[in-house]
Amino acid sequence: MAGISAWLTLLLATASGLIAANVYYAQPLVGPISASLGLSPQAAGLMVTMTQIGYGAGLLLVVPLGDLFENRGLVVTMLGVAALALAGAAMSTHALTFLTAALLIGLGSVAVQILVPYAAHLSPEAVRGRVVGNVMSGLMLGIMLARPVASLITDALSWHAVFAISALLMIGLGIVLRVALPRRQPAPGLSYGALLLSMGRLARHTPILQRRALYHACQFCELSLFWTTVPLLLAGTFRMSQNGIALFALAGVAGAVAAPIAGRAADRGWSRPGTRLAMIAVAASLLLGWLGSSGSDASFAILVLAAILLDFGVIAHFVFGQRAIFSLGAEIRGRLNGLYMATFFTGGAIGSALGGWTYAHGGWSLSMWVGLGLPVLALAGTFTERSPPISSPHETRR
Repeated sequence: MAGISAWLTLLLATASGLIAANVYYAQPLVGPISASLGLSPQAAGLMVTMTQIGYGAGLLLVVPLGDLFENRGLVVTMLGVAALALAGAAMSTHALTFLTAALLIGLGSVAVQILVPYAAHLSPEAVRGRVVGNVMSGLMLGIMLARPVASLITDALSWHAVFAISALLMIGLGIVLRVALPRRQPAPGLSYGALLLSMGRLARHTPILQRRALYHACQFCELSLFWTTVPLLLAGTFRMSQNGIALFALAGVAGAVAAPIAGRAADRGWSRPGTRLAMIAVAASLLLGWLGSSGSDASFAILVLAAILLDFGVIAHFVFGQRAIFSLGAEIRGRLNGLYMATFFTGGAIGSALGGWTYAHGGWSLSMWVGLGLPVLALAGTFTERSPPISSPHETRR
């Protein structure tokens, strides 16, 4: 295979960022949306939860279809679902309508997890980590920018405008991808039912997938814990406004540079040390976060550094993990990616709940110390592996 061109890599990275952002727009807008639609404070969190449920269902039920159906058409179809759902959210005047739209926004946005293994399919083995890392940098930028962008658009226009603009972007993106992407038709094989059943076998009998998914569940749990609790610290101890908190979130964008760096390191065979360094970076970010809670200018600078280091470590670890599972075979990449994502996405949901509980019962300090245990636990797990565990390409079957 000749490889993937630079412009196509850029297109896939841009598309991944725009699609992934859909899942996160509602998070900073819970207050204004719930007030507008009449949702009680107790039920307001459902807006985020419904999007997460839709995304989780798509990871397990839609993403594996990348091993069965032509990939370009599948991506464009899911973008159509996302565009309709975003338009529905933009026009919502009742809570039930918005919650239904939120569920479908999550479902349609799994298109991004079809694009990532698609990029791996287009890449020769020697540069696959670099390509996946570049695409992932776009995806991570989309996630990190979604929250501050949603806050700023809402402040300037309204929360309805956030979803309306994104709906238009998904329509335009679908047209561009339909024209620009090459077709990728998987080899004939399993039926859809057999495809879903095979995921259970892959989960049970693929050691690399098991370890990589659990390792990253620990890292993503910590990421969610940090970003769930740090707005509470900033609003309380640092007395920052909503816009100030949105600007703080931009600090994490610097961590996106980890994706291409990790991809290149994986291509050179440095997955094991790179994985451990990423875990150490995440642990160190928690220690810095614990130090940055006094409310002084110096502690705020430490907190910014902690956010950058945390995002850097989590993103690097994610790329090392995807590079490892994508080496297991082209014919099962969609299913492996769905299982990998669903596992650590569950870790993220646990982290959000854990962050709220620890902050309520022990404040920022308890949140940081509880969070510190997660990357340390994952790091300890790497020393129980038998060589060569982290990225051997011969661990599974169709």
